[in-house]
Formats: sequence, structure tokens, C-alpha cells
Amino acid sequence: MSISTDTSTARPPAVLRALIGGAVHVPGEPGYDAARACFNVTVDQRPAAIVEPRSAEEVAAIVKFARAEGLRLAPQRTGHNAAPLGPLEGSILLKTNALDRVCIDAPTRRARVGAGCRWEDVVAPASELGLACLHGSTPDVSVVGYTLGGGMGWYARKHGLAANHVVAIEVVTADGQIRWATHEHDPELFWALRGGGGNFGVVTAIEFELLPLEKVYAGALFFPVERASEVLHAWHAWTADAPEDVTSVGRILQFPPLEIVPEPVRGKSFVLVEAVFLGDAEAAARMMEPLRALGPAMDTFASVPPAAIAELHMDPRDPVPYDSTHAILGALDAAAIDRLVEAAGPGSGSALLSVELRQAGGALGRAVPGAGAVATLPGEFAFFAVGGADPTMAAKTSADLDRVGSALRPYEAGRYFNFVEEEADAAEFFPPTVARRLEAARDTYDPTRLMQANHEIGAAR
Repeated sequence: MSISTDTSTARPPAVLRALIGGAVHVPGEPGYDAARACFNVTVDQRPAAIVEPRSAEEVAAIVKFARAEGLRLAPQRTGHNAAPLGPLEGSILLKTNALDRVCIDAPTRRARVGAGCRWEDVVAPASELGLACLHGSTPDVSVVGYTLGGGMGWYARKHGLAANHVVAIEVVTADGQIRWATHEHDPELFWALRGGGGNFGVVTAIEFELLPLEKVYAGALFFPVERASEVLHAWHAWTADAPEDVTSVGRILQFPPLEIVPEPVRGKSFVLVEAVFLGDAEAAARMMEPLRALGPAMDTFASVPPAAIAELHMDPRDPVPYDSTHAILGALDAAAIDRLVEAAGPGSGSALLSVELRQAGGALGRAVPGAGAVATLPGEFAFFAVGGADPTMAAKTSADLDRVGSALRPYEAGRYFNFVEEEADAAEFFPPTVARRLEAARDTYDPTRLMQANHEIGAAR
């Protein structure tokens, strides 16, 4: 009793709908097209069926069904970074949306979060309690997906990767067993999940540590894009002495002329410095003085609760067509900044929406005891560039991405799992010994490669 992989006629058997209380969507039926959509609208997901389980037990039932029917299983929440999943015609897309429970224990400074939760579901309630999460720059990204890939966010230079603040993971492995992986229980699985992505099972919940943090000093300095060279050189020099209490971004940003963009910046281009400081606000303000002395057109820095930085990076909230490129970079010299500005700054002809350097280093470069598969990130900066990819822009964006990527290639030191949005050999994200250990863990927990992850570890079988 298998599901046809002809997506024009595919119908799951009645038994699939009987397994769960949540929705089941198949091609040709109402709801299928909406359910298969992901964040990058250029990615056309067409799975054999889409299921929305409401509990770990229902997930386990779906895992057993998929295995029995010879189908693969692809877990997904928001659909960010969906392209590396590859074709889904012979797969069940398991949407975790309904697994959305959030439980914050303020005395122990821990949160247990279902796989259906986005960061905005956790950051705000934690902030009200004087606590902060190691979240990323986009509030509508999946907590679980972000964390399983490592999780490099606004507090990373001080506190490292989010994955290494996880204390327990509820996961359904390919044998249909619900496991609660910790340092003591299934420790190898726990290690592999923290940085190895969704290759080892369907994660249904995670528990992680929170930071005692009532305020941060954060904001952005906006300068006309014509000053890109001056500002980025000044920021780059400033980062050399910046303490680990600050994580910052130097960025060229071109706002599209769309009504959803606030009028003061709509259709305009800027060079920005964004930063989040931990610790004393007055000391942070003094540290900003060399950059403020450049005379920004806008200055949004202020002492704010952690929830207020959720939108600091101004990432789009609605699905959009886009293409991107990325690399982890080593130490940069002044020539690197010149190359970046020449490739993407004023006069370059670049139509890219955002070209950024995220400051790394600090705690990101130090392994902590008991760390997961991604213990550290190499390099000093993370480069990411993105542009529109609708039919009128796709070719131009691709050429611009190639140009700016080539400009920084001499400085490449690796790649970060979560920022790679095309199909790639996951082994390249890890040192060889870690890659081999991850493949061995997958051989143990998913020997038949039932799970279809974005960035496969070990060849699918």
C-alpha cells in the first residue's frame, strides 16, 4: 500500500490519515499548495504527501509508515534553507507546525521548545522574564532548524553557538523510537544532533539554557552607500579591538522600492554597522564613539530588552524569491574591504539586496567541554550576500553573487551549515574526523537513510 510518486495523482492510503489527528495534504487536494510552500519561493517542493502531526507519538507513527512504504521523510517548519533538500517526489514532507509548545522555567533558566516554534515564540516571553535566547537575526526562523545547524546569533562572540547550550533533545529516530537524547542518554546521538542537522531523526522538541539578561545596548548606524569604503574600513579597524561582549555586522544594504518597506528607507541604499553589546550601556556607548564620529545619517542605538533586537537585522518576514552565497572568512586585511566594495559597493552595478560581514571569533573559536558536532566556527568573519531571484532578476543576481564571492575567495576558511542554501556535500562543513564520526552516527541511527535532510551526511541509500 504505497503512495504514488506521480504527484498529479498521488493519494495516501486511508491509513496515513488515520495515524494522526493533524492535517494530511496530497497533490490535487485543497491545502496542498499552501502546505508545500517554503520561504524561498523559487524552490518548488512537490512531495508525495504532507503531514502535520500534533505529538511525538504521531511523528513516530509516521516514521514507521514511511519506512514500511519505502518513502523518505523530510522534516520542516518554516522552509528556510529548503533548496538543499532536493527532490521530494518520493518523500513525505513532515511539517512540525503543530508542535508549538513553549515552556520557560525562569528559576533554572531553561526553555523547552517544540519543533513547531519560531524564535519570536520564545524570545519575547523569555525577555519579559529578564532572560535571553541565543537566537539568530530572523525572528520567524525555526528554533530547532537553526539550532541543529549550530546557531550563530547576536551573542555568539560571548557565548558561542546555540547548539552548545542545548541540554536535551526529544527525537524520533528511523526505527520509530522516541528518544530523549542528553549527555547521559544516547550521548552519541546528542553529540551528532548539535550541529549535524536533521540527519539523525525527527526532532520534536529541544531544551536549552537561557541567559540572564535584562538589557542590551544595540542598534544600527546608517550611512549613505557612497561612503561604503570609508565606513567599512573604519568598522573593520574597530573590530580588531572590540571585546567579546560585542557582536557586530558591516553591511551594504539596498532596500527595494516596495510599499512594505518603511518610507524613510524605501528604494534607498546604505552602508550600515549593526551591533549588540552585552554589559554596561555607558561603556558600550563609549566604544561606539569612533564609529559615531563618522556622522551617520541615522543612529538607532539604545539600551533595550533582548526582545527588541529581534528585528535589528531587518530580514524579510514574508516568503520571497532569492539567491545567495556565503563563506566563512579568515583574517581580513584592508585589501579585502577594498575588494568587497569594488564588487558590491557604489559604482559596481550590484543589485544585491544585502552584502554583509558578520564578526565572528571570540567564543566561537573556543570549544567548550561536552560540545556537539559543531564545537567551533573557524575564521574571523562570516560573509553572506543575497539578491532577488524573480525571473527578471535571477541572471543579474547570479552574476553579482559570483562577482562578490570571487572577490573574497582568497580569504575563505570554510562554510557554515545554516548559511549554505544550495545542495552541498555536508562533509565539507566539518573537519575530517568529525565528518567520519557523523557518518558513523547516521549509520547507527538511520542506516537506510530514511531521513531526508537539507545537507545529507553520508550518501542516501
